[in-house]
Amino acid sequence: MGKKPPAKKDRIGLKKLAEYLGLNPATVSVVLNDVPGRSIPQATRDRIKAAARQLNYRPSLLARSLRNQRTLTIGILVPELDGYHTQVMSGIGDHLLEAGYFYFTAHHRHRQNLVEEYGRMLLSRGADALIAIDTALEHGFSVPTAAVAGHRQIPSVTNVVLDHRFAAELTLTHLHSLGHRQIAFMKGQSFSSDSEERWESLIAVAREIGIEIRRETTVQLERDLTSPELGYPVMQQLLSRGRKFTALVAFNDTSAIGAIRALQDLGLSVPEDVSVIGFDDINVAAFNNPRLTTIRQPLSNMGRIAAQCVLNQLNGSERFRRQITVEPELVVRESTRAVNQATPAGSAKRSKIALKSGAGFAGTD
Repeated sequence: MGKKPPAKKDRIGLKKLAEYLGLNPATVSVVLNDVPGRSIPQATRDRIKAAARQLNYRPSLLARSLRNQRTLTIGILVPELDGYHTQVMSGIGDHLLEAGYFYFTAHHRHRQNLVEEYGRMLLSRGADALIAIDTALEHGFSVPTAAVAGHRQIPSVTNVVLDHRFAAELTLTHLHSLGHRQIAFMKGQSFSSDSEERWESLIAVAREIGIEIRRETTVQLERDLTSPELGYPVMQQLLSRGRKFTALVAFNDTSAIGAIRALQDLGLSVPEDVSVIGFDDINVAAFNNPRLTTIRQPLSNMGRIAAQCVLNQLNGSERFRRQITVEPELVVRESTRAVNQATPAGSAKRSKIALKSGAGFAGTD
């Protein structure tokens, strides 16, 4: 190094850094941008990075974007940030961070006009690609796009989806193996991307293994809530119908936790009186009381897959893929148990609750 270091208060650009090091700017750029396949001695690499830290070198993202026609920014459309969406976002954010990308998020609350408006706004702000989470896209965009829980076949949009058929098999065969035949169901809200496919999968598998899905023990979620309050009133509604059931298949973990609380507030025990199984395996599921049996979606990994998918398309390293399917996993915890393990005392307790409340009760005779 023949020159003394520039003052730290001065903005240090690539050319000044290269001049200080006595190296070609292209060599410095290759090292600082981790460009693969270049044979530069490790000692030189270490010297460049040490000087960049010492002189507080900051690359010009604007100049880089003009050169590469990239902003290194990804736009993300998401309804809200609850347990499910947060875990997907975590995977996306971690992966983009590792790849040197920044991201913007836009919360649209399932309002289609905002999905359209925010999609355009993200593109106008230079987003190189879009990732949609639990969002009903109606068309593709001019940039690479991936949709987590996207079920519509849209040209140029890659859907990252769970195998809901396998999830239904895991759910119902688990309850069936425990002796449950009278099973109640919660259907997801119409605006949730997974609702229709998850419900159709449950119907098909129930038919195959001989479980009857009865209208009187099926409830519909409608409210746009991300707290356990989602499942609380619908469980009250279900109990008021006076129909017996020994198990509940909830739409997701949030509604399952609310349903468990409603059961407990009426003096019923989970799983002694009613077994409950959720869906998603959000972080709180393992800490609920009782700990929740659920179908685990690899949410963080689904986010990583979506992020890598759009990056691959940006880099031209992978052809467009219409769909990427991931497998669920059954996580058995404390909220499900065999029917024949219910105690006589539990049955008597349910009868007293039914008489006191005037409502029907869950469980066996």
